[in-house]
Amino acid sequence: MPPELLAIGEPMLEFSELPSEDDGRNIYLQGYGGDSSNAAVAAARQGARVGYITAIGQDPPGEAFLALWQREGIDTAAVKRDPCHPTAVYFITHAAGGHRFFYLRKDSAAAHFGPGDLPRETIGAAKMLLASGISLGISASATDAVFAAIEIARRRGVRVAIDTNYRPALWPPARAAPVIHAAIAEADIALPGQDDATALTGLTEPDAILEFYLRLGPSIVVLKRGKDGAILATENRRVTLPAPAVATLDATGAGDVFAGAFLARLLQSDSPREAARYATAAAALSTTGYGAVAPIPRPEAVRAALAIAGGAPPA
Repeated sequence: MPPELLAIGEPMLEFSELPSEDDGRNIYLQGYGGDSSNAAVAAARQGARVGYITAIGQDPPGEAFLALWQREGIDTAAVKRDPCHPTAVYFITHAAGGHRFFYLRKDSAAAHFGPGDLPRETIGAAKMLLASGISLGISASATDAVFAAIEIARRRGVRVAIDTNYRPALWPPARAAPVIHAAIAEADIALPGQDDATALTGLTEPDAILEFYLRLGPSIVVLKRGKDGAILATENRRVTLPAPAVATLDATGAGDVFAGAFLARLLQSDSPREAARYATAAAALSTTGYGAVAPIPRPEAVRAALAIAGGAPPA
């Protein structure tokens, strides 16, 4: 069967710093990152049929990603192998102020992906398309590819979800905001992060942020607030969803896990409130290990956390 959820963007091989008693040497755990790839894995682990649209290098990191996606049951038919450009890499370090990132993504294969590389029939056969501010921000050709994918999706009745995922290292807010918000104006679902939204809009109050994104056009807006959970908004409703208390080790990719889990549960006919509550728990659980992908929970762990909190969504 064709994928029901398609994610588009840039995967990045991850090296996450681990605690070490040797002050003269850093130890890194190799993993997988890239916001849309993280979300794709999260959705697949929750039972959705997922496909990924990207380009990777003909290099060991690219091979590692193909192996990951195949293990996770993610359709890779729309993954382009680029013989001339590398798969991106990044490093996570940890300090008192939280985790920090160092990227080696310049001229990556995904940054050279363009509208001509899109799997048009595959997009048209899906139920939902997910893109993000990173998908839009890595290059001009990637921006064009995302907007072309959105146009195909809308023409074929495929729902569109946009996660803001704003990264200042890619572009300043004055340039990012019009592009990201133009994509959200074409979307059915907006998934802004609290810090992203403040950087892109100048707003700080959750209600004002939710109102801003609803006015752009999506029928569902979920404001992701990290350890404070999330707020779901529709035209007539606001629902605050607290995050379960967990022993957080590394919050890398938690917002991506929320996006993937939320969309997966919507595709499994949850109400937006049920899906957002499930996704809030999944995102919290993903912070209890190191790296973006390894700690992504499976449904049994999410349902157990929800049961402890008081009631779980349907299987």
